[in-house]
Amino acid sequence: MKQIATTWNCAQCVVSLESSIIVGILNVTPDSFSDGGKYELAENAIQQSMQLFNEGAYIVDVGGESTRPGAVRISAEEQIARVIPVIEGIRKQTSALISIDTTNSQVASAAIYAGASIINDVSAGVEDEEMFEVAAKTGAGLVLMHRRLPPELDEYSHEYDTPPVSNDIVQDVMRWLESRATAAITQGVQKSSIALDPGLGFGKSVEQNWQLIREAGRIVALGYPVFVGASRKSFIGALTGIEVPELRDEASAEVSVDLAQQGVQIFRVHNVAAHQRMLQSQS
Repeated sequence: MKQIATTWNCAQCVVSLESSIIVGILNVTPDSFSDGGKYELAENAIQQSMQLFNEGAYIVDVGGESTRPGAVRISAEEQIARVIPVIEGIRKQTSALISIDTTNSQVASAAIYAGASIINDVSAGVEDEEMFEVAAKTGAGLVLMHRRLPPELDEYSHEYDTPPVSNDIVQDVMRWLESRATAAITQGVQKSSIALDPGLGFGKSVEQNWQLIREAGRIVALGYPVFVGASRKSFIGALTGIEVPELRDEASAEVSVDLAQQGVQIFRVHNVAAHQRMLQSQS
């Protein structure tokens, strides 16, 4: 077994993983599955980011393009117009860490220049081969996520008529993530800058998501920081019967506690305060 990661290099900052890291979600989009349309105005988004930091977020993850199943893709120019004023506004008020949620290297580069320190790429560099070059040149933290399909072709986990074929979803995800990490390292990204995300809710059935949660320790054992986004997702609703995403926060926090007990270090969430309470109570 490899040594479990205890730090994560993000541009000019080394993040300690000795305690749980909460990443607050800030979608400056009209169509995200849970909070789309709430923070389209830069002023509202900046105010919300400060609230997330005040509630205990160590990082705020800013996204200008929805990654929900069925989402319409938008141009790099439109993403930049949405996210850069927000990142610049946050940076004027705090030196806390900012992540950019994008699969586009132009957006990532502009965001790093504006003050972000982390690139959260849900395609793991597959959509844009220049993403690794941006990460290597800037030294940004790089999150590589597993998914089978781009959002416009994907479905919510509970909507799959036939589950995606896999004899061992955990092993499949591990192998794929390791291959993407190797590709990034080959192009100059430092291993210490890479975090892996199993991609809960992306191209997996309800049961496959829960298997990844139950066996998350196998992914932790790869030796990279592990970054997980389970917050409010449909597979939680399928198990609990809670149909409204905003009402899944307590169940989401319970999932995070289970993951933390297996060694997962980084949690991307909507309700920072709820996760902060639950995770602190377990530490």
